[in-house]
Amino acid sequence: MSTAVDPAVDTYTVGLGCDRGVALQTVREAVQAALREAGAMPSQVTAAASITLKQDEAALLAIASEYGWPLRFYEAAALAAVPVPHPSATVLRYTGTPSVSEAAALLAAGAGTPMTALIVEKHKHRGADGRHATVSIARKNHERFVRIT
Repeated sequence: MSTAVDPAVDTYTVGLGCDRGVALQTVREAVQAALREAGAMPSQVTAAASITLKQDEAALLAIASEYGWPLRFYEAAALAAVPVPHPSATVLRYTGTPSVSEAAALLAAGAGTPMTALIVEKHKHRGADGRHATVSIARKNHERFVRIT
């Protein structure tokens, strides 16, 4: 008998960061590439999340609506309190937190979710519009294992 994660029950949260005014297509491409990298389907995502500074960002609102994902927003201070593998001084300068996508994915996965739950740490994408989108994906049920016989 071995213990393994059952992909049929894995669920994920998606953290989103982007340049102001990013095109929906840029965010869509970033999300699709990150999901492919994770081996995950959009239907396995239980929520998307970002920083409150982006709560009016049309592309983020549209991608969440397109996939039917609830979209949560967190204050910079809450995001800054989350340990992440790739903090950024540039992101800190513009947003007040060293991480948006990684920290948002972890917070949306649940309080106390460790950074080891990140299965896509920081997927960066520059779109045809010249703007950037960043996607991180966390396994929501990272502690849930099933016995495989």
